Amino acid sequence: MRLLASLLFLASALAAQTKSPLRFEISWPKQQDGHIVLIISTAPGEPRNAVSESLTTQQIFGTDVDNSSSTAIDSATLGYPRASLNQIPAGDYTIQAVLNIYETFHRSDGHTVKLPMDQGEGQHWNRKPGNLYSEPLKLHIDPASSTPIKIALTKTVPATDPPQDTKYIKHIRIQSKLLTAFWGRPMYLGAIVLLPDGFDEHPDAHYPVLYSQGHFQSTFTKFQTEPPAPGGRGGIYSYRLYQDWTSGRLPRMIIVTTQDANPFYDDSYAVNSANVGPYGDALTQELYPAIEKQFRGIGQPWARTLYGGSTGGWRAMALQVLYPDFFNGSWIFCPDPIDFHAYAMVDLYKDDNAFFAKSQWKQVPIPMMRESDGTISSDMDDAIRFELVLGTHGRSAEQFDIWQAVYSPVGEDGYPQAIIDPTTGAINHKVADYWKEHYDLDYIMQRDWKTLGPKLAGKLHFAVGELDTYYLERAVHLTQQFLDGTREPGKGPYADATFDFAPGRPHGYTGDSFLPQAVANGTLEQRMLAATLDRILKTAPQGADNKSWRY
Repeated sequence: MRLLASLLFLASALAAQTKSPLRFEISWPKQQDGHIVLIISTAPGEPRNAVSESLTTQQIFGTDVDNSSSTAIDSATLGYPRASLNQIPAGDYTIQAVLNIYETFHRSDGHTVKLPMDQGEGQHWNRKPGNLYSEPLKLHIDPASSTPIKIALTKTVPATDPPQDTKYIKHIRIQSKLLTAFWGRPMYLGAIVLLPDGFDEHPDAHYPVLYSQGHFQSTFTKFQTEPPAPGGRGGIYSYRLYQDWTSGRLPRMIIVTTQDANPFYDDSYAVNSANVGPYGDALTQELYPAIEKQFRGIGQPWARTLYGGSTGGWRAMALQVLYPDFFNGSWIFCPDPIDFHAYAMVDLYKDDNAFFAKSQWKQVPIPMMRESDGTISSDMDDAIRFELVLGTHGRSAEQFDIWQAVYSPVGEDGYPQAIIDPTTGAINHKVADYWKEHYDLDYIMQRDWKTLGPKLAGKLHFAVGELDTYYLERAVHLTQQFLDGTREPGKGPYADATFDFAPGRPHGYTGDSFLPQAVANGTLEQRMLAATLDRILKTAPQGADNKSWRY
């Protein structure tokens, strides 16, 4: 019986290792550079819209194409969540393929790279204008079959319609000289500008500016001039902002949302980067001054403030810390890791591996994402393989790849040096040291506090949920330890920073734990206007214009 069991186990193991002969042959009209994504789905709707890091994601496979009009997906092609075609159960599926087209850039650093340039959609491979895709095809898939499945990419994602200006919302776009020089082709920056009520009627007024930081938006969606449909709640907070905006209940200020999608992601992280380009300088030297000139901003540091959540929280802190004389306060909500000792659940400086917590006798997968009830829905190995399937060389336009693109030095091949080996999880500590010196915001403050401290005192305000979906509260706690410690003798000047840690709140917490999170987020602009008004009036220099905009 023992021998029979052993033979059955061996047969099962050999069967699991058998390579599937199944092959998908994908073609398109002309030669292109890019990355093919094949989706195999049982979900309703188009498969290309059913891919994510959540538990509901459908299966994908990905491969690069170089100057080609066809490619194949087979058992050697990496997949997510299942790593190989060998692991796909026989059954009925809907399949679809998408070609994310790459552009060749000849950068000023001498490197030539192929990357997926944003086309006004905010870096979404599945709906990027110009990308090619196939009609969804329903069929039976059997991994044991050797009959090729042919897929033709016959459709092209259409261009997006540009948003229209209104009385209150304006859209601007400028060519950046700094970014154009870096990328070797015209590069643009944009912004959405929300003008105060009475802007046209008060031509002599000049206004403070709130710079909202975050992901790409095509327009300012949180401002709606029409009431929501009867019985519906959609747009209730957007309409409330319009009501408050035009009632005289709010300070007369300008709100600006930055648009800086680029070849790596839907935003730049608002800093100078060896791989992404000098976005920090481009924003503070080109875009923001142009906005203030065109729309009558006061144009002085005391009248500029920042706020943002998640990616926007990191941006809001980075701009304040790295350009301390340009801004007068930053409200930082659930920021991306601001101390790389807490890169989610990984310590990039002390850990050797980002996929597993290891000891002498065991290893445990390191979680990356949790639901509001604490359920783990993704781990680090899973999350980074997801991005690798969507794009090699850090070209997925997803979260870990943009951190790597922004923070890493350039590799010999022109692409960002890897901080984490995407197949083994090994951490490159030499790259981590580079990250530390250039982008670990907590470390930078500690290193430079003697000169930074006087410029940041009273300007930093944090809020994060203690059950953050991506464990981001850990880095904020480390930052609090340092900033609160500046109160001690010999550690000053005192930072006078504020911290709001909300028990049980997930990612997206923006402060005010007495309100439901949806209400707090829906009224964020009203709260920011009140908070920044207080800061501006308290710190405005003698003789500053505190009257023309307060009508």
